[in-house]
This record gives sequence, structure tokens and C-alpha cells, in this order.
Amino acid sequence: MTDPLTLACPTCATRNRVERTRLTEGKCGTCRSPLFEGRPVELTAENFDKHAGSDLPLLVDFWAEWCGPCRQMAPTFEAAAGALEPDFRLGKLDTEAQATIAARYAVQAIPTLILFRNGRELARTMGAMPLQALVGWARQAAS
Repeated sequence: MTDPLTLACPTCATRNRVERTRLTEGKCGTCRSPLFEGRPVELTAENFDKHAGSDLPLLVDFWAEWCGPCRQMAPTFEAAAGALEPDFRLGKLDTEAQATIAARYAVQAIPTLILFRNGRELARTMGAMPLQALVGWARQAAS
């Protein structure tokens, strides 16, 4: 394999090793689901570390149902998945349902966006933003 990446399947969270040039056509070796679906992955305590520990940058939207700006930004974050994949994985983490993970990263205001790669936090920002600003911020923060 030339230039392989390790990333978690969006369906079953199994770690997969895929050549960078074959990311868009990659399927999970376990469940055979596509490795990219053009939408954010729902992150939970069970799958968060597998996705955050991938070679591929993971952009996480920490949100809550009761948060107006979070609901306002949801369609933009969904569109960002289509714009950033397969160079990034996007995930949404409900801070109410997954309070332990939100506390681990000291998320105190929402929406908060945190960019991870190989289990490390690379960058964070708070507040809703338009699509082009979101995509630009993610690309700049990952470089």
C-alpha cells in the first residue's frame, strides 16, 4: 500500500487501512459500508476515540438540541461534510447525551468546533459560521 491512512468506518467504527488515492471508493472491511457518506457521523462514547484517533482529521461539532445557534448551524455543518470529504471526517456530538466527552474537552459553550487528528486536538473555535468560513477554517487549521 502506498501512503495508507487509518480511519474508522462511519457505520460500525471498525478501523480500516486505505490508500489515500482510494478514499472515495473505500468500503469497510467488516461491514462493507462506504467509508464516506457525505454527512457527519453521530459520535458517541463508544465510537468517539476510534474516529478521533484516525489519521484523517476529524472535525467535531459539539452541540445540543436546545441550542438555537446549534440548530441554525446544523445544515451548514451537513453541507461542509460534502465539501470536506474525503480529506476530513465530520462528526456531531450531542453534549447532553455525551456529557463525559464534552467534559473531557472542557466544552463550555456551544456550538464548539474542535479539529482532531491522531487523537490530538489541533484547533477549536466557537460559534456558528457560514459554510465558506467553516471550510476555510478547517482546511487552514489542518495544514
